[in-house]
Amino acid sequence: MNKIDLDSHLSESLAAIEAARDLESLKTLDTELLGKNSATTSAKKNLGQLDPEERKVEGKRINEIRDQIQKKILGRKLVLAEEENSLQLENERLDLTELDLGHRLGHRHVITQTWERLEDLFVGMGYTVAEGPEIEDEWHNFGALNFPLSHPARDMYDTLYVDYGEPQSTLLRTHTSPVQMRVMESQEPPIYSIMPGRVFRSDTADATHMPVFHQIEALVVDRGITFADLAGTLDAFTSAYFGKDFVTRLRPSYFPFTEPSAEFDIRRPDGTWLELAGCGMVHPNVLKAGGLDPEEWSGFAFGFGLDRLALMRHGIDDLRELFRNDHRFLSQF
Repeated sequence: MNKIDLDSHLSESLAAIEAARDLESLKTLDTELLGKNSATTSAKKNLGQLDPEERKVEGKRINEIRDQIQKKILGRKLVLAEEENSLQLENERLDLTELDLGHRLGHRHVITQTWERLEDLFVGMGYTVAEGPEIEDEWHNFGALNFPLSHPARDMYDTLYVDYGEPQSTLLRTHTSPVQMRVMESQEPPIYSIMPGRVFRSDTADATHMPVFHQIEALVVDRGITFADLAGTLDAFTSAYFGKDFVTRLRPSYFPFTEPSAEFDIRRPDGTWLELAGCGMVHPNVLKAGGLDPEEWSGFAFGFGLDRLALMRHGIDDLRELFRNDHRFLSQF
Protein backbone atom coordinates (compact mmCIF):
# COMPACT_ATOMS: atom_id res chain seq x y z
CA MET A 1 0.00 0.00 0.00
CA ASN A 2 1.55 3.34 -0.98
CA LYS A 3 1.45 6.57 0.99
CA ILE A 4 -1.56 8.00 -0.91
CA ASP A 5 -3.51 4.82 -0.10
CA LEU A 6 -2.57 5.10 3.57
CA ASP A 7 -3.67 8.73 3.76
CA SER A 8 -6.96 7.85 2.07
CA HIS A 9 -7.38 4.87 4.38
CA LEU A 10 -6.81 7.09 7.42
CA SER A 11 -9.42 9.63 6.30
CA GLU A 12 -12.00 6.94 5.57
CA SER A 13 -11.25 5.16 8.86
CA LEU A 14 -11.62 8.31 10.97
CA ALA A 15 -14.90 9.12 9.23
CA ALA A 16 -16.23 5.60 9.79
CA ILE A 17 -15.28 5.71 13.48
CA GLU A 18 -17.01 9.07 13.93
CA ALA A 19 -20.12 7.66 12.24
CA ALA A 20 -20.31 4.65 14.59
CA ARG A 21 -23.58 4.89 16.51
CA ASP A 22 -23.01 2.23 19.17
CA LEU A 23 -20.25 0.27 20.91
CA GLU A 24 -21.01 -2.93 19.02
CA SER A 25 -20.41 -1.33 15.62
CA LEU A 26 -17.32 0.39 17.02
CA LYS A 27 -16.01 -2.99 18.19
CA THR A 28 -16.48 -4.35 14.66
CA LEU A 29 -14.60 -1.36 13.25
CA ASP A 30 -11.79 -1.94 15.74
CA THR A 31 -11.31 -5.46 14.36
CA GLU A 32 -11.57 -4.33 10.73
CA LEU A 33 -9.14 -1.42 11.09
CA LEU A 34 -6.56 -2.87 13.51
CA GLY A 35 -6.92 -6.65 13.31
CA LYS A 36 -4.90 -9.25 11.41
CA ASN A 37 -6.82 -8.64 8.17
CA SER A 38 -6.69 -4.83 8.35
CA ALA A 39 -5.15 -2.60 5.71
CA THR A 40 -2.32 -1.50 8.01
CA THR A 41 -1.43 -5.09 8.88
CA SER A 42 -1.35 -5.93 5.16
CA ALA A 43 0.83 -2.88 4.59
CA LYS A 44 3.28 -4.17 7.23
CA LYS A 45 3.54 -7.50 5.47
CA ASN A 46 4.23 -5.76 2.15
CA LEU A 47 7.19 -3.83 3.53
CA GLY A 48 9.49 -6.64 2.45
CA GLN A 49 9.04 -5.48 -1.15
CA LEU A 50 10.70 -2.14 -0.37
CA ASP A 51 14.36 -1.33 0.02
CA PRO A 52 15.63 -0.79 3.62
CA GLU A 53 15.43 3.01 3.53
CA GLU A 54 11.90 3.00 2.13
CA ARG A 55 10.90 0.38 4.73
CA LYS A 56 11.97 2.68 7.56
CA VAL A 57 9.92 5.60 6.22
CA GLU A 58 6.88 3.51 5.34
CA GLY A 59 7.06 1.51 8.59
CA LYS A 60 7.05 4.72 10.62
CA ARG A 61 4.11 6.02 8.57
CA ILE A 62 2.12 2.81 9.15
CA ASN A 63 2.69 3.09 12.92
CA GLU A 64 1.50 6.72 12.85
CA ILE A 65 -1.66 5.69 10.98
CA ARG A 66 -2.39 2.92 13.52
CA ASP A 67 -1.81 5.29 16.45
CA GLN A 68 -4.26 7.85 15.03
CA ILE A 69 -6.89 5.17 14.41
CA GLN A 70 -6.44 3.74 17.93
CA LYS A 71 -6.76 7.20 19.52
CA LYS A 72 -9.89 7.94 17.48
CA ILE A 73 -11.48 4.61 18.47
CA LEU A 74 -10.69 5.22 22.15
CA GLY A 75 -12.16 8.73 22.03
CA ARG A 76 -15.31 7.53 20.27
CA LYS A 77 -15.63 4.62 22.72
CA LEU A 78 -15.63 7.03 25.66
CA VAL A 79 -18.35 9.13 24.05
CA LEU A 80 -20.56 6.14 23.17
CA ALA A 81 -20.02 4.53 26.55
CA GLU A 82 -21.12 7.71 28.28
CA GLU A 83 -24.22 7.91 26.07
CA GLU A 84 -25.16 4.29 26.71
CA ASN A 85 -24.51 4.67 30.41
CA SER A 86 -26.78 7.71 30.55
CA LEU A 87 -29.49 5.83 28.65
CA GLN A 88 -29.16 2.87 31.02
CA LEU A 89 -29.51 5.10 34.07
CA GLU A 90 -32.50 6.83 32.54
CA ASN A 91 -34.28 3.52 31.81
CA GLU A 92 -33.43 1.97 35.16
CA ARG A 93 -33.60 4.80 37.64
CA LEU A 94 -33.71 2.43 40.61
CA ASP A 95 -30.51 0.60 39.54
CA LEU A 96 -27.64 2.52 41.18
CA THR A 97 -24.92 0.09 39.99
CA GLU A 98 -22.29 1.78 37.85
CA LEU A 99 -22.11 0.12 34.44
CA ASP A 100 -18.51 -0.60 33.40
CA LEU A 101 -18.92 -1.06 29.65
CA GLY A 102 -15.20 -0.87 29.02
CA HIS A 103 -14.49 -4.10 30.92
CA ARG A 104 -17.56 -5.82 29.52
CA LEU A 105 -16.23 -5.31 26.00
CA GLY A 106 -12.88 -6.83 26.88
CA HIS A 107 -9.48 -6.03 25.39
CA ARG A 108 -6.33 -7.63 24.02
CA HIS A 109 -4.45 -10.06 26.27
CA VAL A 110 -1.26 -8.68 27.82
CA ILE A 111 0.85 -11.07 25.70
CA THR A 112 -0.91 -9.89 22.55
CA GLN A 113 -0.32 -6.28 23.57
CA THR A 114 3.40 -7.02 24.04
CA TRP A 115 3.55 -8.93 20.72
CA GLU A 116 1.98 -6.04 18.80
CA ARG A 117 4.11 -3.42 20.55
CA LEU A 118 7.30 -5.28 19.59
CA GLU A 119 6.11 -5.73 16.02
CA ASP A 120 5.37 -2.02 15.74
CA LEU A 121 8.75 -1.15 17.25
CA PHE A 122 10.75 -3.29 14.82
CA VAL A 123 8.63 -2.38 11.80
CA GLY A 124 9.43 1.25 12.65
CA MET A 125 13.12 0.27 12.49
CA GLY A 126 12.65 -1.11 8.96
CA TYR A 127 12.06 -4.80 9.70
CA THR A 128 9.44 -7.05 8.12
CA VAL A 129 7.38 -9.66 10.01
CA ALA A 130 7.69 -13.35 9.06
CA GLU A 131 5.71 -16.39 10.22
CA GLY A 132 6.22 -20.15 9.97
CA PRO A 133 4.58 -23.47 10.93
CA GLU A 134 4.35 -24.52 14.58
CA ILE A 135 4.75 -28.19 13.60
CA GLU A 136 8.23 -28.39 12.11
CA ASP A 137 10.56 -30.92 10.54
CA GLU A 138 13.80 -31.83 12.28
CA TRP A 139 15.90 -30.21 9.53
CA HIS A 140 14.52 -26.68 9.95
CA ASN A 141 14.35 -26.87 13.76
CA PHE A 142 17.80 -28.39 14.36
CA GLY A 143 19.77 -29.65 11.35
CA ALA A 144 19.86 -26.45 9.30
CA LEU A 145 20.74 -24.53 12.46
CA ASN A 146 24.03 -26.40 12.87
CA PHE A 147 22.81 -29.00 15.39
CA PRO A 148 24.35 -32.37 14.37
CA LEU A 149 22.25 -35.42 15.28
CA SER A 150 24.53 -36.22 18.22
CA HIS A 151 24.87 -32.62 19.41
CA PRO A 152 24.28 -32.39 23.21
CA ALA A 153 22.67 -28.95 22.80
CA ARG A 154 19.56 -30.71 21.44
CA ASP A 155 18.94 -32.03 24.94
CA MET A 156 18.49 -28.47 26.27
CA TYR A 157 15.33 -27.97 24.26
CA ASP A 158 13.08 -30.64 25.88
CA THR A 159 11.61 -31.41 22.49
CA LEU A 160 8.02 -32.61 21.99
CA TYR A 161 8.01 -34.94 18.97
CA VAL A 162 4.94 -35.59 16.82
CA ASP A 163 3.87 -39.10 15.76
CA TYR A 164 4.31 -38.46 12.05
CA GLY A 165 6.83 -39.85 9.54
CA GLU A 166 10.10 -41.31 10.74
CA PRO A 167 10.74 -41.31 14.52
CA GLN A 168 11.90 -37.87 15.76
CA SER A 169 11.53 -36.37 12.28
CA THR A 170 8.57 -34.10 13.11
CA LEU A 171 8.12 -31.96 16.21
CA LEU A 172 6.47 -28.99 17.83
CA ARG A 173 9.00 -26.24 17.19
CA THR A 174 11.19 -25.49 20.19
CA HIS A 175 12.07 -21.95 19.06
CA THR A 176 11.17 -19.56 16.25
CA SER A 177 14.61 -19.94 14.63
CA PRO A 178 13.22 -22.32 11.94
CA VAL A 179 11.40 -19.32 10.51
CA GLN A 180 14.80 -17.68 9.96
CA MET A 181 15.79 -20.63 7.77
CA ARG A 182 12.56 -20.43 5.82
CA VAL A 183 13.07 -16.71 5.22
CA MET A 184 16.61 -17.31 3.90
CA GLU A 185 15.29 -20.09 1.65
CA SER A 186 12.46 -18.00 0.24
CA GLN A 187 13.99 -14.56 -0.38
CA GLU A 188 17.21 -12.96 -1.47
CA PRO A 189 19.19 -10.69 0.87
CA PRO A 190 19.22 -8.06 2.19
CA ILE A 191 17.03 -9.51 4.95
CA TYR A 192 15.80 -7.48 7.92
CA SER A 193 13.04 -9.51 9.53
CA ILE A 194 11.51 -10.50 12.88
CA MET A 195 9.81 -13.79 13.68
CA PRO A 196 7.29 -13.73 16.57
CA GLY A 197 5.42 -16.90 17.47
CA ARG A 198 4.38 -19.64 19.84
CA VAL A 199 6.87 -22.39 20.76
CA PHE A 200 6.72 -25.63 22.74
CA ARG A 201 8.99 -27.50 25.16
CA SER A 202 8.46 -30.29 27.67
CA ASP A 203 8.82 -27.98 30.66
CA THR A 204 7.04 -28.20 34.00
CA ALA A 205 4.90 -25.13 34.63
CA ASP A 206 6.29 -22.88 37.35
CA ALA A 207 6.78 -19.16 37.99
CA THR A 208 9.33 -18.83 35.15
CA HIS A 209 8.55 -21.73 32.76
CA MET A 210 5.60 -22.98 30.71
CA PRO A 211 5.39 -25.82 28.18
CA VAL A 212 3.85 -23.35 25.73
CA PHE A 213 5.30 -19.86 25.49
CA HIS A 214 6.18 -17.15 22.98
CA GLN A 215 9.37 -15.88 21.38
CA ILE A 216 10.37 -13.13 19.02
CA GLU A 217 13.57 -13.42 17.02
CA ALA A 218 15.29 -11.15 14.55
CA LEU A 219 17.46 -11.94 11.54
CA VAL A 220 19.62 -9.54 9.56
CA VAL A 221 21.59 -10.68 6.50
CA ASP A 222 23.38 -8.17 4.30
CA ARG A 223 26.81 -7.31 2.96
CA GLY A 224 29.31 -6.04 5.53
CA ILE A 225 27.24 -6.76 8.68
CA THR A 226 29.44 -6.83 11.80
CA PHE A 227 29.11 -7.49 15.53
CA ALA A 228 29.03 -3.73 16.02
CA ASP A 229 25.75 -3.60 14.03
CA LEU A 230 24.29 -6.21 16.39
CA ALA A 231 25.35 -4.26 19.50
CA GLY A 232 23.98 -1.01 18.10
CA THR A 233 20.65 -2.62 17.20
CA LEU A 234 20.24 -4.06 20.70
CA ASP A 235 21.06 -0.64 22.21
CA ALA A 236 18.43 0.99 20.01
CA PHE A 237 15.85 -1.66 20.94
CA THR A 238 16.54 -1.28 24.67
CA SER A 239 16.12 2.50 24.58
CA ALA A 240 12.92 2.26 22.53
CA TYR A 241 11.27 -0.48 24.62
CA PHE A 242 12.52 0.10 28.17
CA GLY A 243 13.64 3.74 28.12
CA LYS A 244 16.87 5.73 28.24
CA ASP A 245 17.65 4.69 31.83
CA PHE A 246 18.48 1.09 30.81
CA VAL A 247 22.03 0.12 29.80
CA THR A 248 23.06 -2.99 27.82
CA ARG A 249 26.02 -5.34 27.83
CA LEU A 250 27.05 -8.47 25.90
CA ARG A 251 28.71 -11.49 27.53
CA PRO A 252 30.43 -14.34 25.62
CA SER A 253 28.26 -17.43 25.26
CA TYR A 254 27.66 -20.38 22.94
CA PHE A 255 24.89 -21.26 20.51
CA PRO A 256 25.31 -23.72 17.63
CA PHE A 257 23.73 -21.34 15.12
CA THR A 258 25.83 -18.22 15.86
CA GLU A 259 29.58 -17.56 16.04
CA PRO A 260 30.61 -15.56 17.95
CA SER A 261 27.68 -15.82 20.37
CA ALA A 262 26.69 -13.67 23.33
CA GLU A 263 24.16 -13.23 26.11
CA PHE A 264 22.44 -9.86 26.08
CA ASP A 265 21.88 -8.23 29.50
CA ILE A 266 20.22 -5.00 30.54
CA ARG A 267 21.01 -2.97 33.64
CA ARG A 268 17.93 -1.65 35.34
CA PRO A 269 17.80 1.81 36.96
CA ASP A 270 18.42 0.19 40.37
CA GLY A 271 21.80 -1.09 39.13
CA THR A 272 20.92 -4.79 38.89
CA TRP A 273 21.58 -6.76 35.70
CA LEU A 274 19.05 -9.02 33.99
CA GLU A 275 19.76 -11.56 31.26
CA LEU A 276 17.35 -10.86 28.44
CA ALA A 277 18.32 -12.65 25.23
CA GLY A 278 20.77 -14.74 23.25
CA CYS A 279 22.43 -13.31 20.17
CA GLY A 280 25.37 -13.52 17.82
CA MET A 281 26.64 -13.48 14.26
CA VAL A 282 24.93 -16.03 12.00
CA HIS A 283 27.16 -19.11 11.72
CA PRO A 284 28.57 -19.68 8.19
CA ASN A 285 27.09 -23.19 8.21
CA VAL A 286 23.63 -21.73 8.81
CA LEU A 287 24.05 -19.29 5.92
CA LYS A 288 25.08 -22.19 3.68
CA ALA A 289 22.04 -24.22 4.81
CA GLY A 290 19.89 -21.26 3.82
CA GLY A 291 21.44 -21.21 0.35
CA LEU A 292 23.63 -18.14 0.95
CA ASP A 293 27.36 -17.71 0.38
CA PRO A 294 29.07 -16.73 3.69
CA GLU A 295 31.89 -15.16 1.67
CA GLU A 296 29.41 -12.67 0.25
CA TRP A 297 26.85 -12.30 3.04
CA SER A 298 27.06 -11.92 6.81
CA GLY A 299 24.41 -11.35 9.43
CA PHE A 300 23.30 -11.40 13.04
CA ALA A 301 20.39 -12.85 14.96
CA PHE A 302 18.89 -12.45 18.42
CA GLY A 303 15.88 -13.77 20.27
CA PHE A 304 13.77 -12.78 23.29
CA GLY A 305 11.22 -14.56 25.41
CA LEU A 306 8.15 -12.49 24.57
CA ASP A 307 6.31 -13.56 27.74
CA ARG A 308 9.30 -12.54 29.84
CA LEU A 309 9.26 -9.07 28.32
CA ALA A 310 5.59 -8.79 29.29
CA LEU A 311 6.43 -9.82 32.87
CA MET A 312 9.21 -7.24 33.10
CA ARG A 313 7.24 -4.39 31.61
CA HIS A 314 4.26 -4.86 33.92
CA GLY A 315 6.04 -6.06 37.07
CA ILE A 316 4.42 -9.52 37.06
CA ASP A 317 6.30 -12.10 39.14
CA ASP A 318 4.63 -15.36 38.03
CA LEU A 319 4.46 -16.46 34.38
CA ARG A 320 1.50 -18.74 35.11
CA GLU A 321 -0.73 -15.72 35.76
CA LEU A 322 -0.65 -14.96 32.01
CA PHE A 323 -2.29 -18.31 31.22
CA ARG A 324 -4.89 -18.69 34.00
CA ASN A 325 -7.52 -16.48 32.33
CA ASP A 326 -8.38 -14.83 35.64
CA HIS A 327 -10.40 -11.78 34.62
CA ARG A 328 -9.51 -9.92 37.82
CA PHE A 329 -5.81 -10.19 36.92
CA LEU A 330 -5.97 -9.68 33.15
CA SER A 331 -8.29 -6.66 33.35
CA GLN A 332 -5.43 -4.65 34.90
CA PHE A 333 -3.55 -4.47 31.60
